[in-house]
Amino acid sequence: MAHQLELGIDTFGDVTNGVDGSPVPYAQVLRNLVAQGVLADRVGLDFIGVGEHHRKDFAVSAPEVVLAAIAAQTERIHVGTAVTVLSSDDPIRVFQRFATLDGISSGRAEVILGRGSFTESFPLFGLDLAQYEKLFEEKLELFAAVREQQPVNWSGTVRTPVVDKSVYPTVENGLLPTWIGVGGSPESVVRTARYGFNLMLAIIGGEPARFAPYVDLFHRALAQFGQPTPKIGVHSPGHIAETDEQAREELWPHHSEMVGRIGKERGWGPMTRESFEQEADTGSLYVGSPETVAQKIAGTARALGLDRFDLKYSNGTLAHEKLLSSIELYGTVVAPRVRELLA
Repeated sequence: MAHQLELGIDTFGDVTNGVDGSPVPYAQVLRNLVAQGVLADRVGLDFIGVGEHHRKDFAVSAPEVVLAAIAAQTERIHVGTAVTVLSSDDPIRVFQRFATLDGISSGRAEVILGRGSFTESFPLFGLDLAQYEKLFEEKLELFAAVREQQPVNWSGTVRTPVVDKSVYPTVENGLLPTWIGVGGSPESVVRTARYGFNLMLAIIGGEPARFAPYVDLFHRALAQFGQPTPKIGVHSPGHIAETDEQAREELWPHHSEMVGRIGKERGWGPMTRESFEQEADTGSLYVGSPETVAQKIAGTARALGLDRFDLKYSNGTLAHEKLLSSIELYGTVVAPRVRELLA
């Protein structure tokens, strides 16, 4: 790590349960999310990422709107997505929205682009899933051209050509910080290096150190393409409470239900308590007391040479009040301890 590790949070705007056990209305989830972002800024965290989804269990389909609301009520925290599904969006509009967010936030906007681990946006916006790879490849190429803030000349197969067009607004200072979210594909790592974008590894299971070969591949590809060294980050789920036992008991029913629900769609088996405990002990679930979580984050940062670690603090229906408590402990106790461990 060339400089101090950045510590952030990510959320998909999960629909939480209220005190009576029923789902909180979408509008309230969105307002709660803004409050979580404001708290993250107050306790000194570096980044909040808001994911884009188009399904019943997540409230956020337009993350830039939520991020603008957070930016307007905060002073230092960087705001971005986790991720923007570029494949089912227009690259020019994506850039315009983030350039606008960057202006509103006085230069605090970042974008994390991805293909999306869920596919609901493709039929929703009239796109062919058979073009899954081509849509992302070509749209990423166009986005990279637009990001340079020069007249764009581009042609491909998934949309009409762009001929000598300038895109507005421009970013006030430099280029828009851009990451690519990668779930474990070597091809995606190499593609990220080709563009010289920051690499965000989504590690949601297994020992984090197993991603070290991807980091090595990224550095080798950067050298081959003659690109300067950008940032490397990790996104992983977790929850923080006063003690290990409290954190695990609070998280278990919500995390297991969420994994089970998504797993049914993808052919996974249900999560067992044993597998949950294993992920908490040695895997990529950062759940426990502040000291436990700090030690685990520091270990991952050392193993992978990270510039940023983003904790996905929202976990299914886990209540808003628990999320606020987790954020507060993360910013006030975990973050200083991680930096002490890495000093």
